[in-house]
Amino acid sequence: MCWRWPATTKSPSQEGSRCAWITSLPTLPTAAWQRYSAGAGSKGPRWYAWAWIDITDSQHPGQTLLIRRNTTTGELAFYRCWSPTPTNLSTLVRVAGTRWCVEESFQAAKGQVGLDHYQIRGWTPWHRFVTLAMLALAILATLTTAAAPAPDPDPHRYARQTDPITLTIPEIRRLLNVLLVKPVHDLAHLLHWSNWRRHHQAAARQAHYRRRLAT
Repeated sequence: MCWRWPATTKSPSQEGSRCAWITSLPTLPTAAWQRYSAGAGSKGPRWYAWAWIDITDSQHPGQTLLIRRNTTTGELAFYRCWSPTPTNLSTLVRVAGTRWCVEESFQAAKGQVGLDHYQIRGWTPWHRFVTLAMLALAILATLTTAAAPAPDPDPHRYARQTDPITLTIPEIRRLLNVLLVKPVHDLAHLLHWSNWRRHHQAAARQAHYRRRLAT
């Protein structure tokens, strides 16, 4: 389990004497930083430099401070991690990287199904609205998964692919909107423009991946 401190530019030492171990950060040797990807992003692998410090004590066993450094800007982010058994740095990085998926889900819920567009004054209508919004997002996500091809284990495949990107949640929502509402154009026209958009998105993604892989 990994918890990220809200502020990425401030030291967690602000929490008090219990976080006095943060003073060891400036003395970390260069060899303590290791380069790992936090997962594949829309523009390629999300490469960062990572380090970790054991902060276990008698009252807080199994705890680790995971530090992420942006290799371009030098910005730091801190994760307080806990594991019941000893683990390695790559596992902690993989777990911390899943936070991006959570943020993407919230962004999709707000942008595609209006999760934050409610105007209510009580808990009951709030729960009804949020439930319907999450149900709509679940339907879109299910359709997106059903339309996706079999996963490719190659993490750099997008740098070589020239096919249009697979159907995304925004694209499926757009197609459903124009099909459920009286369409202005026929289905062939709508699918043509969908394919055109996804071809250009694939070209942009390919350029981003090639640039990331070249660095």
